[in-house]
Amino acid sequence: MMNMPTEERLKKLTKAVEKRQRDLVMVLEDVHDPHNAEAIFRSCDAFGVQDVYLIFGESKKYNPKKVGKSSSSSANKWLDFHAFDSTKKCLKQLKKDGYKIYATVLHEDARDIEKIDFVENEKVAILIGNEHSGVSEEAVELSDYKVIIPMRGMVQSFNVSVTSAMFLFEVNRQRLASGGDFSLEKKKQVKLLKDFVKR
Repeated sequence: MMNMPTEERLKKLTKAVEKRQRDLVMVLEDVHDPHNAEAIFRSCDAFGVQDVYLIFGESKKYNPKKVGKSSSSSANKWLDFHAFDSTKKCLKQLKKDGYKIYATVLHEDARDIEKIDFVENEKVAILIGNEHSGVSEEAVELSDYKVIIPMRGMVQSFNVSVTSAMFLFEVNRQRLASGGDFSLEKKKQVKLLKDFVKR
């Protein structure tokens, strides 16, 4: 029989569920270093992202639930993961589900992040590429938007975990500024809370 959470813990879980964002997902394409993935998971949890899509097309597959320390404070404990063995399968599924895909990419057609309207589309999927080669050409072709963080120094880009956090911050900032309600529907909140209690 499952132990019931204390009142304090239930309040904490409820608060986290209420702040989970609707229709905002993170997609990692062949991010091979589990430590980078763990850092991205922390950002996802911090910004209220519940679903993370993992593409293992070229990189060795790992269990995201086993990344890092296994404790109640570990972000991966509170996230839901969806694994795919190819970029095409993953992005096609997201498109079928109505998501617009924003690829973080060094590309001549990429637009600066501050010039992107992340609120114009209801469903947002942020795509992060491999640590060394970035987002694949196939992913670029399947993406709806090519986005870049403008750099002022000699380096071309940030670490993948930093990039993820910056994109999530900007999406979150724009959503809050819009005044819209991006929280989960009540039925989904109830379902997620019941799930959280079991974790």
